Amino acid sequence: MNRNKQKNVLKILIVVVMIGLIGGFVYVFIFNTPSNQAQQAVEEFYKYEQEGAFAESWDMFHPYMKERFEKGKYLEDRPHVFLNHFGVNTFTFTIDDTKQVRDWQMEEDAEPIDEVYKITVTQYFQGIYGNFEIVQDVYATLQDDEWTILWDYKKSETNEDPEKIR
Repeated sequence: MNRNKQKNVLKILIVVVMIGLIGGFVYVFIFNTPSNQAQQAVEEFYKYEQEGAFAESWDMFHPYMKERFEKGKYLEDRPHVFLNHFGVNTFTFTIDDTKQVRDWQMEEDAEPIDEVYKITVTQYFQGIYGNFEIVQDVYATLQDDEWTILWDYKKSETNEDPEKIR
């Protein structure tokens, strides 16, 4: 190979390496943000639920949630409520924007979690009682390098006293 061809190959190699580095930088710092990772975890959780893989969705719960739901009870109750009571086979869902929340508590007396991501999930059902949707704020946080799922159990103005919302 002559010297000019070697220089051209070296230039092409440098360009390819630079493109790879820029692509890696874009992925790590733009697409692979904690916010996007939290959103992906919530999506994975609801895909498991959608498929009826409730053991896998339960495994994604934060330890606080696992304290709240014994695995066997969750595996029994979750499909019973959604499939039997609602008369549905599955559901579709959408995920809205992700918002970072600091010092969040699952319930009033719970230990605060330093950083969670709030993601609104809307589940759409077609069942024996017609078409309906459930909208729920879901929270994701990193626990031991794994994304975990939490639900909110704090009392709010609308769920404290039924007389207030009539």
